[in-house]
Amino acid sequence: MMSARGRFGKGGIPRRSANELREMRAAGRVVAEMHAAIRSAARPGVTTAALDRVGRDVLERRGADSNFFGYHGFPGVICASVNDEVIHGIPGSRVLADGDLLSIDCGAIVNGWHGDAAFTMGIGSISPEAQRLIDTADAALAAAIREMRPRRHLGDVGAAVEAVVTAAGYGNPRHYCGHGIGRAMHEDPDVENRGKPGRGHELLAGMVLAIEPMLLGGGSDDVFELDDGWTIATADGSLAAHVEHTVLVGPNGPEILTQL
Repeated sequence: MMSARGRFGKGGIPRRSANELREMRAAGRVVAEMHAAIRSAARPGVTTAALDRVGRDVLERRGADSNFFGYHGFPGVICASVNDEVIHGIPGSRVLADGDLLSIDCGAIVNGWHGDAAFTMGIGSISPEAQRLIDTADAALAAAIREMRPRRHLGDVGAAVEAVVTAAGYGNPRHYCGHGIGRAMHEDPDVENRGKPGRGHELLAGMVLAIEPMLLGGGSDDVFELDDGWTIATADGSLAAHVEHTVLVGPNGPEILTQL
């Protein structure tokens, strides 16, 4: 789940101990299992509420808690955003149709430690343009993760996302971003999807961040909030993609905690 830029202040980035990382890896595995189960269940004719139930089943089976359900009143364990909805879509009665673009964001808590990740997928057969949007989002995330190494900086992470998004001609909204993560889902610092190389917090081994690009297919950076008070959509009605992983700065390079 994305944070609003600046919401969590300007604090430092804690370095996690071996025991803390063990718990965060466990939480990340639960999130990865939620992703896999939801991907398998998402098809034309399925409601987003049904996908929320799939996520709940994984959490229950693994004895984990949701860090989305009840967060400032959010009613689901997943965010399910469709087509022009960028982030924070509320799961409900919406029926998925062939050609839809679906973004799923979800998280888990294990023994007080958090994991958080998102993916975007096509439902049934999607257009080449929609597939390019997904592929570019994945490429932007991969580029940012490559910068999660000791002695790099937060500016390097943001610049990596920005370079991929800009080169593809997509929009990159300014008011939502990634975040630190650990004992809370949203911790310092903000992790923006733009930046200047060599600027910002220095990354050191043991730090963990949630990196989450979002791309707007129409090229505009503008978004707006729907009347439900949660869902953020593209201002021009274009398709959107949102991807995220919780990533550890390892001594020899990045480790993705939210993948199987």
